Amino acid sequence: MNHATKMRRGRRTGAIRRLARRTTLTADDLILPLFAIGGTGKTENINAMPGVRRMSVDVLAKTCETLQSPAVMLFGVPPQKAKDSTGNYALREDGLVPEAIRAIKSARPELAVLTDLCLCGYTTHGHCGVLTASGEVDNDASVRLLGRVAAVHAAAGADMVAPSAMMDHQVDAVRSALDENNFTRTGIMSYAAKFASAFYGPFREAAGSNPGFGDRSGYQLPPENREEAVRDALLDEKEGADWLMVKPAMPYLDVLLDLSNATRLPVAAYQVSGEYSMIKSAAGCGRLDETDAFIEALTAMKRAGAAAIISYWAEEAIQTLKTV
Repeated sequence: MNHATKMRRGRRTGAIRRLARRTTLTADDLILPLFAIGGTGKTENINAMPGVRRMSVDVLAKTCETLQSPAVMLFGVPPQKAKDSTGNYALREDGLVPEAIRAIKSARPELAVLTDLCLCGYTTHGHCGVLTASGEVDNDASVRLLGRVAAVHAAAGADMVAPSAMMDHQVDAVRSALDENNFTRTGIMSYAAKFASAFYGPFREAAGSNPGFGDRSGYQLPPENREEAVRDALLDEKEGADWLMVKPAMPYLDVLLDLSNATRLPVAAYQVSGEYSMIKSAAGCGRLDETDAFIEALTAMKRAGAAAIISYWAEEAIQTLKTV
């Protein structure tokens, strides 16, 4: 036996373990998603996502006054009557997301505001773009529309826009639209490696974005194709993305690691609704400790290369990290 090597010496006490820690999760790593709805003084619990609420713009802005997270990601949840086949509500300067941006920036100017760019929550059919006469998503028409939505969000004060439709050349269209409208300082966080995943179910309830027919496998990434995900993401880098993202996070840590090694851009990981709800449900049944499970999961994402993590548990994580 080699008596010189005893790995447990480096794990003996908490202080020694902290000294040897190679991966550190901090408050600065976390982005909190928020759902904006119409009306005033309104909050709505999301049954599939315990602890997460939809909020009217005034409540949302008030909530942001005391947030510990350094950044938020905004999603608009318009009423059904505001939806149409092309998602035109997303272009309204007085729409939910632009109004929420302005309200948050008024309440907390230093808070970084990111906005999701997709049409699934704004269309009657629930797909991520405009449809052709045959019912397929029209890629080119969709990216032009996403560029226009990006300009609306930038005009309202968004720090960064996040195209999530997985359309080809969506980043190029968004960057061009921003630059043409003199929003050259507005950044782009691309949902660059977004998989056709079963883990989005609770979010679709929260945002009212279930597709009315078919699925999104024709434009989101197939879970089996690791190399394709990296290739897709690097194309977004060439088109002008400032950040890249892997979504979901935990089932795709291998992709997160590959991409973080392949690019010089910062890479974000999205701990999606299904990941969140699984841990909450298991903790609610007494099967695991909620705090330990979330911190372990978030740390794994950081270890795999995430520069930032979008998580519905961001605020709880920050409170926990204060005591560690």
